[in-house]
Amino acid sequence: MDIDIEALKTIAKQAGEAIMEIYGEDDFAVEMKDDKSPLTAADKASHEVIVAGLRKHFPDIPILSEEGADIPYEERKNWQRFWLVDPLDGTKEFIKRAGEFTVNIALIENQTPVIGVVYVPVQEKMYSGIVGTGAWLEAKALTLKPQASSLKPLHVRSIDPERGLTVVMSRSHPSPELEEYLKGINVAEALPVGSSLKLCVVAEGTADLYPRLGPTMEWDTAAGHAVVVAAGGRVETSEGEPLRYNKEKLLNPFFVVSA
Repeated sequence: MDIDIEALKTIAKQAGEAIMEIYGEDDFAVEMKDDKSPLTAADKASHEVIVAGLRKHFPDIPILSEEGADIPYEERKNWQRFWLVDPLDGTKEFIKRAGEFTVNIALIENQTPVIGVVYVPVQEKMYSGIVGTGAWLEAKALTLKPQASSLKPLHVRSIDPERGLTVVMSRSHPSPELEEYLKGINVAEALPVGSSLKLCVVAEGTADLYPRLGPTMEWDTAAGHAVVVAAGGRVETSEGEPLRYNKEKLLNPFFVVSA
């Protein structure tokens, strides 16, 4: 594939650095968007870094970002290939200084994520995936271990029905539909996690299942979607259909991420 994933990872890290500059401030302003979701200077700074980086390295590929999502459907409906970006997923976690927020960049081809990078600035973790090639975790902690590579291959784990399922769920967005869904499966452990890290937890084999029976937008999931599939997992609607991108309305249907 003609995409330099190292360049993508560098852009994501630079965006993370811009976020951390604001995260370290004693106080930062919080605006409310039309949909009542919060927006900070960190969202904007990350967006600017990512867009500048993508335009420099990949000038021929259009960009759809959460902070620049007002592109008319008539213009983008014929895009066969584009970048889908969430500059700061988990703004609520950022505001609470909980640390579980991420930078997300995905390449979409024919409505499907094929490359994704998810960077966790506070933890200095980089998840990346190329569908059909593999998925990896690059973490500062790995380099501190003797004989450990800084790049760890990721693969979803095998599900053991007798063990029960480890289910990851939203830390900030519980739903009655999710509570009802959980009654029908054998849950051994529930892990509350913020942002797109929920998909990465499945990709790295820490959890078996992430059912999302609540609202998300396409940019919330695209990069993590690519990482999960590259790691051998599945991302499907609650009806078992592939989760598609670049719809007229950018709201995702309910979906399930599974090992």
